[in-house]
Amino acid sequence: MTKKSNPGAMPVLRTDVAGADLGSREHWVAAPPRADGKPNVRTFGTTTKELHAMADWLLEMGVHSVAMESTGIYWVPLFELLQHRGIEPVLVNAQHLKGVPGHKSDMIDCQWIQRLHSCGLLRGSFHPDEAITALRALHRQQSNLVDARTRAVQWMQKSLDQMNVQIHRAVTDLTGKTGMAIVRAIVDGERDPLKLAQLRDCRCSKSVERIAEHLTGTWHAEHLFNLARALELYEHLQEQNARYDAELTAQIQALQPPERAELPLAEHPNPTKHRAMRRHDQLSLRQDLWRFAGVDLTRIDAIAPAAARSILTEVGLDLSAFPSEKHFVSWLRLCPRVARSGGKPVKKRRNGAGANRIAGLLRVAALSLVRSKTALGALYRRVAFRKGGRVALLATARQLAILIYRTLRYGNEYVDVGQDAYNQRFEDRRLRSLHASAKELGYQLLPISQSA
Repeated sequence: MTKKSNPGAMPVLRTDVAGADLGSREHWVAAPPRADGKPNVRTFGTTTKELHAMADWLLEMGVHSVAMESTGIYWVPLFELLQHRGIEPVLVNAQHLKGVPGHKSDMIDCQWIQRLHSCGLLRGSFHPDEAITALRALHRQQSNLVDARTRAVQWMQKSLDQMNVQIHRAVTDLTGKTGMAIVRAIVDGERDPLKLAQLRDCRCSKSVERIAEHLTGTWHAEHLFNLARALELYEHLQEQNARYDAELTAQIQALQPPERAELPLAEHPNPTKHRAMRRHDQLSLRQDLWRFAGVDLTRIDAIAPAAARSILTEVGLDLSAFPSEKHFVSWLRLCPRVARSGGKPVKKRRNGAGANRIAGLLRVAALSLVRSKTALGALYRRVAFRKGGRVALLATARQLAILIYRTLRYGNEYVDVGQDAYNQRFEDRRLRSLHASAKELGYQLLPISQSA
C-alpha cells in the first residue's frame, strides 16, 4: 500500500522530476504528485519491455529527470535507457541520502528520493559520456582478466614449489621468455635440468650451469597435472587479454578526431622513459592516446601509456564536472579526511581509499618515484623524511592527480624541472618563511659569513 508523503517545510524547486527505488525484480517509481496531492507511484518489472514502459509513463507525466540510488549494477540498464529516451538520469550515492536531514518513515523509498530531488537536495555521481562508458566497461573486464591471470601464475608457482623446481631463483620473472620456455618444456615432458637450462634467453645474465642447479625436481604426477592446467589457463587468459587490447585500441582509434588521426607524436622528452616504452612496445599506444585526447599524460613522471589508458577510460576527457582540482582530488579520496564536527575532533573512520580504481593506480605510480631523480621523486623523499612513507605515498599520488586534472582540463603540458631545481625552490620558500618570521619578531637574519 502506498503511503502518503509529508512534504514538510522543504520548498520544491523542480516539479518535473521523479525518484526510482531499484531492485533485482522490480523498480518502484514515484512521479510528481497528482493535482490533488496524492502520491503518483507505479511499479515496473526489470525486463527491457518494462523499462521502456517506465520511460513512456515518465514522459507522459512530464518528467525530465529521474534520481536513483547506485544499487549494485541494477541501475545500469535503466540509466542507459533513460539517456537514450532523452530523460536525465541522476545517479545518487546511497551515503548522500543518509546524510540528508529529515525522516522518511512516512513514505516509501521512491517517494523520498523524488521529494529530495525536487527540492534540489541530491547531487548526482560523476558519470562519463556514453563513448567513455563503453571503453570503461571493456577496460574493467580486462582488469578482471588480469587479476585472474595473476592467480594462474601463482598456481604455476605453487606447483613448481611443491616439486622443488626453483625457477623463481633461476630467473627473475616466471612469466618472462626464459621462465615460460622452461615451464612449457616441463609440461611437454622434459626433465633434464641442463636441457631445461639451455632454453634460457640469450640476454639472461645467469649461465646454463647456474640455472640448471635449481631445476631438479621430484616430478610428482599430481603436481605436474596441476602445472599443466594452470599453464593452459594462463595462456587462455593471455589470449583473451590480447583480444581486449585490440578491441580497446580499435575503439580509441575510432574516437580520434579526424584532424589528429594521422598526426605523428613527438618523441618523449625523457629519453629513459622513451626507451622503456619502446622496449615494452607501448609507443603506438602512447600515440593513439595522444590522438584521442589531444594531450600526452605520459609526460607526467610515473604515468606509463597503460596507466594513461586506464585513467582516460575511467574519467574521459571532460573534467568540467569537477569545478577545481581540489574537487577532483576529493573525488579520488586522495586528500586527508578532516575528522571534525561542530569544531570538535571526532573519531576517524576509514577513508575508503580503496574504493577508486584511479586512486589505487596513482598510489602504485607514486611508489615508482622513490628513487626517481625528478621533481616528483624529490617531493616523495622530502615528505617521507618528515612524515614517513605512508604519508609521502598519499601526497605524491595527490600531486599526480592534480597534474592529470590540469592536463585534461586546461591542456597544460607537464615539464619536469628536476630534483635539484625542486629542492632549490623548496629551500628558497623555507628561507623566505624564516626571514618573515624573524622580521615579525623584530630580528633580521644574516648569513654566517656576514655576521662573523
